[in-house]
Amino acid sequence: NAFVKDSLISPGVLFQVKQMKYDKGYIITSLEFARRIFDRQGEMTSLELRMKPGVNIDKAKDEIQTLLGDKYKVLDRYEQQADTFNIMRIEKLFAYIFLTFILMVACFNIIGSLSMLIIDKKNDVITLRNLGATDSQIRRIFLFEGRMISAAGAVIGIALGLLLCWLQQTYGLVQLGDQAGNFVVNAYPISVHPEDIITIFLTVILVGWLSVWYPVRYMSRKLTRD
Repeated sequence: NAFVKDSLISPGVLFQVKQMKYDKGYIITSLEFARRIFDRQGEMTSLELRMKPGVNIDKAKDEIQTLLGDKYKVLDRYEQQADTFNIMRIEKLFAYIFLTFILMVACFNIIGSLSMLIIDKKNDVITLRNLGATDSQIRRIFLFEGRMISAAGAVIGIALGLLLCWLQQTYGLVQLGDQAGNFVVNAYPISVHPEDIITIFLTVILVGWLSVWYPVRYMSRKLTRD
């Protein structure tokens, strides 16, 4: 017989990670049993290391790779599941692009509101001009108003977003539904990263300020001609 045979006696303990991919294709057993069944005495296909909290993973990888040489591969958990994490990064990028387009559409409200404000304050503009204010100074007033609206919207939006993330992390408002039994968690997991918050804030500020610039410039010229 060309196949290695052995028996595995369960001590009555079952281990389940609630993910079909692993529960159907993997078992947890002793190293000696695995070596016998695969006929790899004195060998290991892989070795997993758990680092202490706060350890720089990239630095630790480089040091281990230097010790082992090019004969072995040193991979972190992200590199071992590269396809899955690449898909997640692409989904995140497309979500960012899609929401940025929604933000650009929403900026038409700022353009309309600011245009109406400039028209409504036409008499005040004339008064300021009679008092000696230049067109550039008047333009800066309306630019400041529009930029304050954008900044306030960015701060309030991010604050509400962080609140929703905290509620999801704490109470699991959005559940996984019927498939929850196949996963480790029952609710959609949330992870907040400071670099994402900064990117969102800068995007809102940039798009908002650009949307403010055109109507202020156009309406200021129109009022000047009038």
